[in-house]
Amino acid sequence: MQLPVQSQSTIYAEAWEAAAGPDDLVEIARTADHSGFAYLASCDHVAIPRRLAAAMSTVWYDPVATLAFLASVTERVRLLSHVAVVGLRHPLITAKQYATLDHLSSGRLILGVGAGHVQEEFEALGVDFERRGSVLDESIDALRSALGRDEFPEHHGKLYDFEGLGQRPRPTQAHVPLWVGGSSPAAVRRAAVKGDGWLPQGDPRDRLPDQIARLKRIREEAGVTEPVVVGAITEPLYVGDPAWDVGRRTLSGHPEALAESLRAYQAMGVHQIQVRFRSRSRSELTDQMGAFGAEVAPHLQP
Repeated sequence: MQLPVQSQSTIYAEAWEAAAGPDDLVEIARTADHSGFAYLASCDHVAIPRRLAAAMSTVWYDPVATLAFLASVTERVRLLSHVAVVGLRHPLITAKQYATLDHLSSGRLILGVGAGHVQEEFEALGVDFERRGSVLDESIDALRSALGRDEFPEHHGKLYDFEGLGQRPRPTQAHVPLWVGGSSPAAVRRAAVKGDGWLPQGDPRDRLPDQIARLKRIREEAGVTEPVVVGAITEPLYVGDPAWDVGRRTLSGHPEALAESLRAYQAMGVHQIQVRFRSRSRSELTDQMGAFGAEVAPHLQP
């Protein structure tokens, strides 16, 4: 699941998150850890321009700092950047940050990357917004090297060129999973050719089967034989019968009914689902998480 509190776009943030802080994140992370969730995710924006602030808000915690903080209070749950806009930073800086996170968390990192969409953010940092796709493509290649086993990684490209520069600590994982986010044709192609996983962004159920088929076709044509993890972001959820208006798009009801609806994703070829729960308080959210882990998740096992 995507962590609440750490990003507060009006598209999905609940009212109670505005006054929440570190203690709330700790309790939510511990609940996820104990309830069997696969990963916790944190977003990435450096700065939000005034023209977008009313909708996006300016609350966007740094993902490395946030995930490292929560690594210290959890033991099992994996830590995902969803997604890191890695083109905003030199790959050696990104590798240093995320290799350290993987090391400190005993190998729980999943590095999710994306192209980004806020033009002013790129301009302020001196990065070409129009070329962000090609920047991301090379950044992925450079990060593959920089997060590999070699203490002195090597990459020679059009934008980045390095060798003979050592970085420790190395990641604990022999291979850090790299998932590509986005649902545009370019993002799907990038995930197919370069990713270990795909994180769609906003694809409704009826669009996913065609997207997944395209992903697999491109991957096969490119000669990539390793399996790819396909994700999906579900509709908002509420376990049980809500006593308040949770919105018309929210899936609610008995755990078995929720599980039956969510199993449709598995039938499409989805391997992991990212869930979000409607809630009016932290305690309602953690109650929902606990109920999902205990009563819904067991019905989702293959």
